[in-house]
Amino acid sequence: MAITLKDVAERAGVSRAAVSRSYTDGASVSLKTRAKVERAARELGYTPNMLARSLTTRKTQLVGLVSNNFHNPVFLQIFDLFTRGLQEQGLRPLLVNLSGETDPARSVGLLRQYSVDGVVVASSHLPDGFARAFRDAGIPVVHAFGRATQVPDVNVVTIDNLGAGRMAAETLIARGYRQIGYIGGPERASTAQDRLAGFLEAVRNRPEVTATASFAGAYSFEAGFAEMSRLLAGRPAEAYFLGDDVLSIGALAAVRTAGLRVPQDLGIIGLNDMEMAGWVNIDLTTIHQPFAAIVKSSIDMMVASFADPGRAPEALIHPCHIVERATLRALPSIG
Repeated sequence: MAITLKDVAERAGVSRAAVSRSYTDGASVSLKTRAKVERAARELGYTPNMLARSLTTRKTQLVGLVSNNFHNPVFLQIFDLFTRGLQEQGLRPLLVNLSGETDPARSVGLLRQYSVDGVVVASSHLPDGFARAFRDAGIPVVHAFGRATQVPDVNVVTIDNLGAGRMAAETLIARGYRQIGYIGGPERASTAQDRLAGFLEAVRNRPEVTATASFAGAYSFEAGFAEMSRLLAGRPAEAYFLGDDVLSIGALAAVRTAGLRVPQDLGIIGLNDMEMAGWVNIDLTTIHQPFAAIVKSSIDMMVASFADPGRAPEALIHPCHIVERATLRALPSIG
């Protein structure tokens, strides 16, 4: 039979309320009583029932982890970091797949069914207002990989996507490319739009450089392969910035399928620095997005929201940097 809170109370010689307080963060209980409860629990092999405790505390310690891009393998890294990070904080992640979802009200209703204490929206291309819908429903929310604004209406943790686009264009120009192209993810994604804006800004006052832009249908290998194949059938650029590593890997496959060499015939730079990008058969030059720092900041914001529900939303932007590998020509030598 399962060991109950009553069994522990009888073994410890205390009330059931004292046992409950011993397992409730911040509850008033003496060190002597807590020690007696913990000793009795060890002797009996008792583990507190978190769901039962939530009925008393009205806190489930569940955090909804919401995304709509389960086809992109980079999210395996991101979900691994989030789930481990939340568990280290004593929180329990609830992974929710919103692929194809467009109505935030349905998502709010779904998460409310589980009485989550908070929600992390880990996506850049859910409809505008998706994260805000959780805030409006009174659920603490953090939008990871979202679009930062000067006066955010929800907590946002992200990178400078405009800056990343500029960085990519400047990197291509510095290597002598004069016909450059941008291939973004879904056109409605805020990241795709911002990276394009930064990319074009970097070439605006460079009359010797021409830039083109197009969008893939999804952040996926298949979409990157299809869009690069389409471009190669016409007049391709000398080098491309792809706004995601998995798009870049699809594009690399398309280039090689066409009998071309990278970087000798065409250069490619990606963004994310996912683990696969460093595999020896890929060796992708890319822009590093600091996933671990973004995830940690998102969890810290969530915990801070629990401690201070009236806390004003903030936007935190993490820096990126170039990771040099083998898909761009080398910088010209000086002298």
